[in-house]
Amino acid sequence: MTTLETPRLRLRMFRQTDADAYANMVADTDVARYLSHGQPLLPSEAWRHMAMLLGHWQLFGFGPWAVEERASGELVGRIGPYYPAGWPGLELIWTIRRQSWGHGYATEGARAALAYVFKQMGRDRVISLIRPQNTASIRVAEKLGQRLQDRIEFYGEEALVYGIRREEWLEGNGRKEE
Repeated sequence: MTTLETPRLRLRMFRQTDADAYANMVADTDVARYLSHGQPLLPSEAWRHMAMLLGHWQLFGFGPWAVEERASGELVGRIGPYYPAGWPGLELIWTIRRQSWGHGYATEGARAALAYVFKQMGRDRVISLIRPQNTASIRVAEKLGQRLQDRIEFYGEEALVYGIRREEWLEGNGRKEE
């Protein structure tokens, strides 16, 4: 399974030792409010969710990575491609623990993941589903070159569909990475 590195981050597989940090992240009401049903997860639910992310790798050969701060070795979030059954498209997801907000980790890690999706996976389009109130994630999507493409109902609430095609990415910052 692939590991990606950026100047400050390591995107790697989840491991058992991440369970407590992951549970703390998804139990935080400020983090959870924009995820799935908008509710914090219990530790047992967080463990199952982390196992599901690993299962995504087993089923599809890709999935979200654990995001580790290289300097400290601490788990700071999850980032990567996600495409469960019934999803409106291949999604690039990112979630960063509250203590690490404002450091640019989501943008830094998502740029590396987006390059992986287009270059290594050869995909033509990526979306990100974002709640309209989640202005921080909208800014990340826009920094990645994603643009608002649609509005849909998702988990009973409105979600913005941001997206970018491979050609658009190549015309932007992608060509210099080739």
